[in-house]
Amino acid sequence: MALDAMEKTLRPPELTLKAYPPKVITLASGEKMVVREAKREEVGALLGTLYPLIGVPKDFYDIVAVRMYSEILGWYRYRVANEFVLVGTIGGVIAGIVTSRAVTPQLGMSLHTLTIKRGLRVGAQLFAAKMEHHIDILGEDEVYIVAESPNGFKRWMIEYQLEDRSAQFPEVRHELGGVPTYVLTRPLWEAVRPSKCTGSRPVSPEDLKSSEKLIMPSEYPQIPGFKR
Repeated sequence: MALDAMEKTLRPPELTLKAYPPKVITLASGEKMVVREAKREEVGALLGTLYPLIGVPKDFYDIVAVRMYSEILGWYRYRVANEFVLVGTIGGVIAGIVTSRAVTPQLGMSLHTLTIKRGLRVGAQLFAAKMEHHIDILGEDEVYIVAESPNGFKRWMIEYQLEDRSAQFPEVRHELGGVPTYVLTRPLWEAVRPSKCTGSRPVSPEDLKSSEKLIMPSEYPQIPGFKR
């Protein structure tokens, strides 16, 4: 589609980002979750999955869902620089979504992680895939991370033993605001990668085929407080 001069002005400059290579993870249930990079043309399924959760206050789904909705819409409309979206699917059905972006070739900015299918560490697996993309694939040295829920704080800050720079460098702030900025460095990632980052490549043609078309979940049984 031809862009007019104003639209070209409004779009931020973009880094050339390497694509995330798909992988497959066998969950505790025995189900296979394919993790891959989402495409802009799949935005309808992504936003449709998030929209019902905007009114669910339990476990801070409301704020995470509405912020992620904004991030994905901004990505679709070319209003966020260097953003990428990873999605985990089970039989094509969306089980979780993560958003993030590159700030510079050395620095990543982790945005949000949202789990649809709970109880199988889907969110933890997708967060690890996001860090894998930042550090192993894109070659960044550090990722800034904040949490907006107690679960997120336990999963990322505590389990990863992230570096808190807020006392020494109070001017270092994650663009989302929120709790003091924590940092995943390359040495920290290399220490936790063997236990946190699982899955195998290449993905079989059959498994790739299963994730080819994103399917919105028809129900959200594991999410507390959800009412259709």
